[in-house]
Amino acid sequence: MPLFFLSYLCNMAKIIKKILVANRGEIALRVMRSAKEMGIKTVAVYSEADRKAPHVVYADEAVLLGPAPSSQSYLKGDRIIEACIKLGVDAIHPGYGFLSENADFAQAVADAGLVFIGPSARSMQMMGNKLAAKHAVKDFNIPMVPGLDEAIADISKAKRVAQEVGFPILIKAAAGGGGKGMRVVEKMEDFEEQMNLAVSEATSSFGDGSVFIEKYIGSPRHIEIQVLGDTQGNVVYLFERECSIQRRHQKLVEEAPSALLTPDVRKAMGEAAVRVAKACHYVGAGTVEFLCDENLNFYFLEMNTRLQVEHPVTELITGLDLVKEQI
Repeated sequence: MPLFFLSYLCNMAKIIKKILVANRGEIALRVMRSAKEMGIKTVAVYSEADRKAPHVVYADEAVLLGPAPSSQSYLKGDRIIEACIKLGVDAIHPGYGFLSENADFAQAVADAGLVFIGPSARSMQMMGNKLAAKHAVKDFNIPMVPGLDEAIADISKAKRVAQEVGFPILIKAAAGGGGKGMRVVEKMEDFEEQMNLAVSEATSSFGDGSVFIEKYIGSPRHIEIQVLGDTQGNVVYLFERECSIQRRHQKLVEEAPSALLTPDVRKAMGEAAVRVAKACHYVGAGTVEFLCDENLNFYFLEMNTRLQVEHPVTELITGLDLVKEQI
């Protein structure tokens, strides 16, 4: 077993008596409520603008991080860790957004002898980039969209790949999300222009212009599987949420269970999600996303290495408190 994972298990073995929630607003309150029901003390962090925010009032203790801009407050991981050490905090829950998928922060938390309530830094690194994620799961029998599983910058080579895959194709940013750096190309005449646009947008949005090419799946349904992993290598799936209703690649409606899936497809997709999680030694709550075509063929899209905004939908159909399960 890798040394990074052994050290992670040692940290996770600690008894948690006090949690700092490195976030604000609804998710901070949501985590604190579950922690308090478990008899665990909570610490809030806040910016000068959030001095009287509900999560600050609700917590047992609160720490001022800095001025209103998040870059001077909620994104200051070093200040958050300093506060934990000063107040005798055992663990940090990152919520979603801010530092929740920052591998450097997760590693710094572990290095400080604290528990990061989420996956290891290594797991984040493996799944944080779409190409890295494809490489991580390729030996685990995971259905993949036909296409190229490496970054490509050479226009002539990219054209040959597009021809082999067959139009329509999708150019995607490797470090992308939310539809940024993504272009659908219907014919070869438009390819070069659209690729240049995708690279430019990816560079400006993520600081990384790497793109890859996939077959475009027409009229897809977007299905995400909730998974939970423990520190012993066990992973379970908690069924699906369908999030096909979107605007500009942003989810508008989450529904569970999906009216699309048959019991057999649901089982196959859930088991595939478990294999994805095991491929990166995943610990905690995460979401594996798939595209599903009109024939119920499904393909791995990406993994979100955190508790998602939409997690209460799964809680409603399972009766489980995912934050308690994380802790």
